[in-house]
Amino acid sequence: MEKIEKVFNEVFEKTADGTYFAPGRINLIGEHTDYNGGHVFPASITLGTYGVASKRSDNLVCLYSENFPEAGVITFSLDDLVYDKAHDWANYPKGMIHFLKAAGYTIDSGFNVVFYGNIPNGAGLSSSASIELLTGVILEDLFDLSIERLELVKIGKQVENEFIGVNSGIMDQFAIGMGKKDHALLLDTNTLHYEVVPAAFGEYVVAIMNTNKRRELADSKYNERRSECEEALRRLQTKLTIQSLGELDEATFFENTAVVGDETLMKRAKHAVTENQRTLQARQALRADDLVTFGKLLNASHASLKEDYEVTGAELDTLVTAAQNYPSVLGARMTGAGFGGCAIALVKQADWQDFVVTVSQEYLDKIGYATDIYQASIDDGARKL
Repeated sequence: MEKIEKVFNEVFEKTADGTYFAPGRINLIGEHTDYNGGHVFPASITLGTYGVASKRSDNLVCLYSENFPEAGVITFSLDDLVYDKAHDWANYPKGMIHFLKAAGYTIDSGFNVVFYGNIPNGAGLSSSASIELLTGVILEDLFDLSIERLELVKIGKQVENEFIGVNSGIMDQFAIGMGKKDHALLLDTNTLHYEVVPAAFGEYVVAIMNTNKRRELADSKYNERRSECEEALRRLQTKLTIQSLGELDEATFFENTAVVGDETLMKRAKHAVTENQRTLQARQALRADDLVTFGKLLNASHASLKEDYEVTGAELDTLVTAAQNYPSVLGARMTGAGFGGCAIALVKQADWQDFVVTVSQEYLDKIGYATDIYQASIDDGARKL
């Protein structure tokens, strides 16, 4: 924080009014279930985005990122809150201001912010939602906005969908906005009902393994998978009274697969249904402190994402297989949208160094470039520091 405050002083020639943090997130299990009306099981982590901010006396918003110093200070007026491709990352904060004002919140002057994130770029730990929620807590504090956290979360999703143009669910913003230290959030994406579930892993730690293969969510096959699931749902609705795939248990789904009538659509829907059930089983396992079962569910999740949803790819599969083959790993799976990004594994803390060396070497040998492996702790959600 001292470094960022110093940068703020240099860039804006004044001291800041406040310092803020919004975490990144991992999804423990429940992948590609959010837009299918199922459950997700995310947790906010200690990696994230820091912000240092102060109000201005004019109408200008001046944003600087220590991650993109070459872009300099990006400046726009509160009267001109439209998406601008040239503003790149600054469109996330701009979208938050736009939708907060549209919702009737008073932001009556400009402000300065310096951002710095230690989430690896394009890793799939949700740096965009981290910036959105960070901007939200900055504005909440600077302008004394009385805003429910869930509304801030929903506005973050609105920015992603309507301002940036990515057809994503609410999980990322929810995990980052509502996170709680040493707990995961079991979220029903249909109702936004959620449970806080202990996620203390004892002698095990969560490894985040970055493929270092960039995956741009907007450009990936994300929208294709989503439309395949919507079509499978539409066909199932000719026989079943359901609003989403998340409402189906496995028995009902398998009894009615003939209605889908297309092998690809059937596989996509099968993943959505079975992954939702695994997420509910994971809650039971963690509540019972049964890490062995939890690990098996992680493995089954990856197999489904690979075979039925087909969103993994050589890099993620290599990392996950290397981790699963390591003696003291209980389970591993890809996390995030897929096609690159990260995988997670539950590994014994005592074996950490050897695990990193072993998995890194196997990945390098097979893929030809390096992975980065981090140890993640589960942290609180977006906040003023």
